[in-house]
Amino acid sequence: MAKDIAPDQPVRTDYAAPTSVDEALDWLQLLRSPRIGPVTFHKLLSEHGTARAAMEALPQVTASAGLKDYQLIPRDRVEREYAAGRKKGARLAAFGGALYSPVLAEIEDAPPLLWCLGDLDFLKRPCLALVGARNASALGQRLARAFAKGVGTEGLLTVSGLARGIDTAVHDASLETGTIAVVAGGVDVIYPQENLKLYKQIAQKGLIVSEQPMGMQPQARHFPRRNRLISGLSRAVVVVEAAIKSGSLLTARDAADQGREVMAAPGHPFDGRAAGCNQLLRDGATLVRNAEDILQALPPSLPQGLLPLEPPETAPPMPQKTPPVDELRGRILAHLGAAPLPEDQVIRALGLPAAPVNAALVELEMSGTITRAPGGFLSLRG
Repeated sequence: MAKDIAPDQPVRTDYAAPTSVDEALDWLQLLRSPRIGPVTFHKLLSEHGTARAAMEALPQVTASAGLKDYQLIPRDRVEREYAAGRKKGARLAAFGGALYSPVLAEIEDAPPLLWCLGDLDFLKRPCLALVGARNASALGQRLARAFAKGVGTEGLLTVSGLARGIDTAVHDASLETGTIAVVAGGVDVIYPQENLKLYKQIAQKGLIVSEQPMGMQPQARHFPRRNRLISGLSRAVVVVEAAIKSGSLLTARDAADQGREVMAAPGHPFDGRAAGCNQLLRDGATLVRNAEDILQALPPSLPQGLLPLEPPETAPPMPQKTPPVDELRGRILAHLGAAPLPEDQVIRALGLPAAPVNAALVELEMSGTITRAPGGFLSLRG
């Protein structure tokens, strides 16, 4: 496993990436267990140090959250998943490890593990997301190809979702310069089937990634999660064509939440496929007509490809003494309502150390009392 997941300094946590098969399976077992999403995974690892220790603590954590008889996913299931991935030639990239994208690691809900099929070195290269409509016009596809070829010749990899229309045009146009396909199902699942040839070409010349288990058929709920990885891997997101209610606009919103640059190509006001792009431009996205516009609008390069962070906020007041667990949960719930609030805002408002608040948030999330939206926003479950 040392060949698959190399040790490295974690980006933002005090726990280490796995360096053996057993440790990788521990991560996979914790991540695939019920009610454990990326944010909860990171919190548990930060608190307990290892996935094995976190799994040993889960019965107590879930009991405190009011869940009885909590069961981890059986070990043999993740062993079968790991074996299936290796049989297909896929490899795991672990958060904090040498193979993992440093840009993706900066998002709040970065996937702890990514299945990767192809050239993993692509995860360390600067990327640009190009997305758009599945029912794209011929002109839109022509523009997407021009964008992809133009930025590719300047050393940028393209990132898209292997869907019909704009995604297909982007991947096809940048096969020689480098492209990453982020898929909603398992990396071994070809969707749509009409892109079978393109899928094989990307697996050979580029990279296919997914946070879903091997063999997972894509479902509607997987695509919004996939979209935040497309933007998370990229320095910026360019929308070529998009309807008002489309996945491409969700990707643009994720990009804005993640601090990425959002760009859009303008379109005719009477064309519904341009309505989403025109709305983005009205709301402040950068207008781009060609690859030169995109390159000029990109943020300046930074060490390891990281985007600039938000300016530091003023120092919070000295933390108060941590109250009993029940009182702490009550104080958290008193701050939340139907409207989502940023997690860091809730912690600052409580004026308490982050560690016990994070532990209480994990319990409340696992009990179903609160929900967590992309970007770290918390609200009471309706």
